[in-house]
Amino acid sequence: MRLALAILPSVLFLVACSDKSDLPPMVTSGSGDNSRADSLFQEGKAAEDAGKTKKAIGLYNRLATEIPFASKAPEARFRQAKLLDQSGEILKAFEAYQDVITRYSGSGLFKQAFDRQTEMAFQAADGDLRTGGFLGLGSKLSPEKVIGMLEAVARNAPRTDTAARAQYKIGDILVEEKKISEAVEAYRKVVIKYPTSSYAAEAQFRTGQVLIEQARDGNQDQANLVRARDALNDYLTLFPGHRHNAEARQLLGSLGGQDIQNSFNIAQFYEKKGDTNSARFYYEEVVRRAKSGDLHDQAKARLAALGGN
Repeated sequence: MRLALAILPSVLFLVACSDKSDLPPMVTSGSGDNSRADSLFQEGKAAEDAGKTKKAIGLYNRLATEIPFASKAPEARFRQAKLLDQSGEILKAFEAYQDVITRYSGSGLFKQAFDRQTEMAFQAADGDLRTGGFLGLGSKLSPEKVIGMLEAVARNAPRTDTAARAQYKIGDILVEEKKISEAVEAYRKVVIKYPTSSYAAEAQFRTGQVLIEQARDGNQDQANLVRARDALNDYLTLFPGHRHNAEARQLLGSLGGQDIQNSFNIAQFYEKKGDTNSARFYYEEVVRRAKSGDLHDQAKARLAALGGN
């Protein structure tokens, strides 16, 4: 015990004399920090009022970053976000609004930050918000960046129509990028995660629609046609009376013809390869399914030439 008591003063002395730079900075909301925060805020506000936007952004950022628990920190971060937003620094503004949403959810500025961030994400998705300016000015944000913004909005508002809309928009962007499999998966998430939202029916219908469009563009993968049929049938079952019901039935009607065309194309492929047995199989399928018409007649002619029925 005596040894411990003898060592204790020495330990305390070493701690007191150690280099404070080796320790992590302490974040507090003491009166001293609040005084410093108030001073930084006033400097930032004066710079903002004087039109010195970059200086104001820097001062607000310094306050919110170095003294995040000060009473002025939420407003400083929000003002920083607004100035970045007005300057066309879209991604930086989005991140600053996100900090308000994440760190200061109890602040009166939370809703303003959330509403503006959500608006930004959907404007970017529609191509109306770009870096360096608004409404077509500046550089268009990359699809990856826009998708990241929409994902953040969905996380910030789980189980809401806003989240469902964001997820649906992700699917639309992926369709534009010709990433059909990823788009279908994005639409599927809308239906699974937000089944009662107004976007669930749209997403289910869109799934079948994009798979058919892909087939029309030349990718007549039989599996995609089957998936399209399943998606549209599920849509009609899950959402009877929805505004696309009639169109879905028309698309389903057209799928039969596409299946027949696909079988005819496969038959031709095998015939060119010299695989007459496989060619005959698919020509026979065309004859069986198409009771009349050009494909029926062409398939019968090829079967006759190949020695089939």
